[in-house]
Amino acid sequence: MKDKVNVFWFRRDLRLNDNHGLFEALKSGLKVMPVFIFDVNILDKLPSTDARVAFIHQRIHHLNKQLSDFGSRISVFYGNPSDIFSHLIAYYKIGSVFTNHDYEPYAKERDNIVSELLKKSGIGFRTYKDQVLCEPGEIVKPDGTAYTVFTPYSKKWLAKLQESGIQHYQSEKLLDQFIDDDLHENPSLAEMGFNRPSVHFPDPEIPENLIRNYAETRNFPGLDSTSRLGVHLRFGTISVRECISVGQELSTAWLNELIWREFFIQILGLFPRVVNNAFKPIYERIQWLNDEEQFRRWCEGKTGYPLVDAGMRELEKTGFMHNRVRMVVASFLTKHLLIDWRWGEAWFAEKLLDFELSSNNGNWQWAAGCGCDAAPYFRIFNPMEQARKFDPDSVYIRKWIPEFGTSSYPQPVVDHAWARNRFLVAFKSALKP
Repeated sequence: MKDKVNVFWFRRDLRLNDNHGLFEALKSGLKVMPVFIFDVNILDKLPSTDARVAFIHQRIHHLNKQLSDFGSRISVFYGNPSDIFSHLIAYYKIGSVFTNHDYEPYAKERDNIVSELLKKSGIGFRTYKDQVLCEPGEIVKPDGTAYTVFTPYSKKWLAKLQESGIQHYQSEKLLDQFIDDDLHENPSLAEMGFNRPSVHFPDPEIPENLIRNYAETRNFPGLDSTSRLGVHLRFGTISVRECISVGQELSTAWLNELIWREFFIQILGLFPRVVNNAFKPIYERIQWLNDEEQFRRWCEGKTGYPLVDAGMRELEKTGFMHNRVRMVVASFLTKHLLIDWRWGEAWFAEKLLDFELSSNNGNWQWAAGCGCDAAPYFRIFNPMEQARKFDPDSVYIRKWIPEFGTSSYPQPVVDHAWARNRFLVAFKSALKP
């Protein structure tokens, strides 16, 4: 009979340092078997070209190189999580399964199923707060209800940070508690039906010099002055606590972006209906035009508005888009073209390497004016003015639109002033009492 072990289930926490759940598992008194499951319930919905699967595959390989120094490696499986754990239960004597919280609706449903399965065999299921400093329900109003406006939420978040500080978890010092096992699948990308992409994945390193100047440079896409850490926060290849510590020291503007991330995570966690519905129900009355040809031109970066088109082409080519440009293209789709924000959200969900359901949903609803603490519907970005202000020498535009300024570049799909007026009339009509 094999010795009893605990299991640590890696998910969106693909690192060995400052990992809360991993720390708790490694100091639990039993040896720990690390596992990762490529979940078919998620992967079956993705195209074979999805670069994020390759990113995860690459990071697991990186972790295994680190773990080889300790005579261990992650047991990687491909399948339904409940089936995989049934398999593990039959093969090992397991004390508890340790992992970190996940707040997305599917993840919570999955964890409930796995928890019940383990309970039937007398196995514990222990989860910990790791991907945020303050999780849903932790920052609330004096009456216990959730904040749905960012500014008061952020003030209370910052007060909590000041009062409690940041606790780090030195999981990296306990790696000798891992074991190696003989139950490996370790599927290749090809075996799971995915291609190896050509996109470049940024390193999980905090660019301190960039962050020090973040407030002055972040709005100018031609400067390439954003941290590119979104994909690492999404998959936990970097510690959010480490990021917050750096933001606290170097840049309140960058720290504010991390607070926005936590704000949207708590909105999704407490109001899961936002996945498919406007946070403000009255906005479901909007009569979107949803012109498929105009949507195609938006997706392909052929709207005739250079900053919009540059952003969409950058997204297609790299899986990334500059933050300022994301706001402009989202506003353009919803307000100039009167296309449902859910269409744009789904496109970003498919294309963005750093796609995170909570932030993607929250920011699209913000841009459309229908979310919590959203920009008012009558705030409509002028994409030409945005280009003049934030890309005055067209550095960013020319990088992504080689035909810019020639007869090959398309004419605008709509006139700005006319489209703006059409949008205002449509929204005022829909929102009338």
